[in-house]
Amino acid sequence: MRLAILGASGHGKVVADAAEQTGWGGIVFFDDAWPNLKTNGPWVIEGNTEVLIERVTDFDGVIVAIGNNHIRSVKQSELVAAGGKMATIVHPSAVVSAYASIDDGSLVFANAVVNACATLGAGVIINTGAVVEHDCVVGNFAHISPNAVLAGRVTLGSLAWVGACASVRQLIAVGEASVVGMGAVVTKDVISGVTVVGNPAKVV
Repeated sequence: MRLAILGASGHGKVVADAAEQTGWGGIVFFDDAWPNLKTNGPWVIEGNTEVLIERVTDFDGVIVAIGNNHIRSVKQSELVAAGGKMATIVHPSAVVSAYASIDDGSLVFANAVVNACATLGAGVIINTGAVVEHDCVVGNFAHISPNAVLAGRVTLGSLAWVGACASVRQLIAVGEASVVGMGAVVTKDVISGVTVVGNPAKVV
C-alpha cells in the first residue's frame, strides 16, 4: 500500500519509519520546501502541498507529519476535502487497548500506551513513550509529547499540547489550544488558550 506523508521533517522521518513497520510501502514525502528540499533521510520528496492535493487519490493513504497542531489541522482538512484517505498509524511496539478509539490521521508512536476506553480525536499525536490512561478524551489535533502522562479520565481539548515528560493528574481538564510545558505537573484544570509550567503547574 502506498502512503503519502505531508511534512518532511525529523518528525516526518519517525512517521515514515513507524509506517514501514506497520506494513506501508511506497512511502513518498511532500513538503512546501520542495523543490529546494528533495529528500528526507532515505525517502524522496515529490512535491509540495499543491502537488499532493492534485495526486492525493493516487495513494492508499495520506497523513500529515507536522508537529504544529494548527497547521496540521488545516493541512488535514485540505487533504480530506481533496478526497484523501487519512491513514492512522500505530507503531507495533505501542500498546493500544481493543477498547480504545482512535480517529483518522492520528499517530501512536513506539512504546506509547493508550488504555481502555480512551478516545483520541482526529490528527492526534501520541509521541514516543507517552501514556494515555483509561477513559481519557483527547481532542482533535492535540499533541502529547514523548514520555508525557495523562492519568485516568483526563480531558484534553482540541489543539492542546502536552510537553515532554509532563504529567496531568486524573480527572483534570486541559482547555482547547493550551500548552502544558515540558516536565510540568498539572493538578488543577487549565483554561483554554494558556500555557502552564512548573510543579504544580501555573499559568505564565
